[in-house]
Amino acid sequence: MRERSPRDCYLIGTDKMSGSANKIDEIKKAISSYPDFPIKGILFRDVFSVLRQPKIFGLLRDVMVEHAKQLQPPVQVVAALESRGFLFGPLIALELNVPFVPIRKKGKLPGMTRTVQYSLEYGQDAFEMQEDAVKQGDRVLIVDDLLATGGSMSASCSLVNAFGAEVAECFVVMELSDLNGRAKIAANVHSLIQYD
Repeated sequence: MRERSPRDCYLIGTDKMSGSANKIDEIKKAISSYPDFPIKGILFRDVFSVLRQPKIFGLLRDVMVEHAKQLQPPVQVVAALESRGFLFGPLIALELNVPFVPIRKKGKLPGMTRTVQYSLEYGQDAFEMQEDAVKQGDRVLIVDDLLATGGSMSASCSLVNAFGAEVAECFVVMELSDLNGRAKIAANVHSLIQYD
């Protein structure tokens, strides 16, 4: 059996990247857009249209899991934001064989919780995690469907850090790039699909 040359390794890596890019193109085509929802002037990107197509949903799962497996050092916990993050976080956690932890709105989780408040356009909101959800030093992957203005993702990072854990990455399916939400987030951000 012949040894692989550097060129072979480059081609294998390129094939893998182009395969992922093709899958992401298919996923992007399957995302429905709704103008003037929930209010006039907003173009709503609906990830639920992907979930209605098992083949495309399978591609999305594969791409997300493949990316999460490449993070180094490895992820030790997957956390996801209420509520659409719950569609993807458990799938990734199961494939990585690590715990899944929900990040929920205040008052939704039983037992002792830790809370962080964050600002909205009109007022404030709060996220909570259960006290035994993560341990100090854990590397946590935070998952959601969408990154817009970055307020809820930034709050989630603060919550994870409050446990003494490290945010390995913030991982979203879609990002509204023109809102520049990632500028509010201290951790690395990875989005599969970007919209201007």
